[in-house]
Amino acid sequence: MAVDITRDLIAERVGHVAYDRFLFYLMGPYKSFNLNYVLDEDERDAIDVADLPGPLRRLFRSEDEIDAAQALLRRVQGALRVDPGVNAFLAVDVDVDTDDVDAATQSIEYTRCSNATAFVLPFLGHNFGVGEEAGSILEALSETHGDRLIFVHEDDVTSAMIRSARVRWDLRVATYETESELISKLRLFSGGIIHRERRGDIDQLG
Repeated sequence: MAVDITRDLIAERVGHVAYDRFLFYLMGPYKSFNLNYVLDEDERDAIDVADLPGPLRRLFRSEDEIDAAQALLRRVQGALRVDPGVNAFLAVDVDVDTDDVDAATQSIEYTRCSNATAFVLPFLGHNFGVGEEAGSILEALSETHGDRLIFVHEDDVTSAMIRSARVRWDLRVATYETESELISKLRLFSGGIIHRERRGDIDQLG
């Protein structure tokens, strides 16, 4: 590994908050899902978007809006960095080149170094890559970091991978309807880990 990913490296690169040493790794899609991924132009032209149910209609978003998923992660990150003041970060914030460390290995190491990790899956998220990385993380770290992991998905999201992860790794899974509910659940999750570390129920990471 050309770059040694450590807690010190992450904390140094992601800035200062009230609880600098409480690292909260946020994973999720950086692009919104768009039906352009799966339908060609003729197939899209044959569909009357106005006749579709609301959740499906949302998939016919403009190409200009495909970064909405990353914007969601950024808003969640900002909210957590203010209250409760934990050092929430995305993989891109640490700025490790994938030529030095591949993306899957980076995610495993960020999770290993973090006090908490959340997989956030919005309905509009292009979630395929996230699912693969999450599977790699769970395979490598579920026994040692299972208490520090949570999957939070929007109500409209259904996934065989999420269902199997809950059974296979006893993964904590939660749902949300609104962005404010998502943020609230992640605040409660991180606050619970802070209290468990202080009580000695789980190791307090240095």
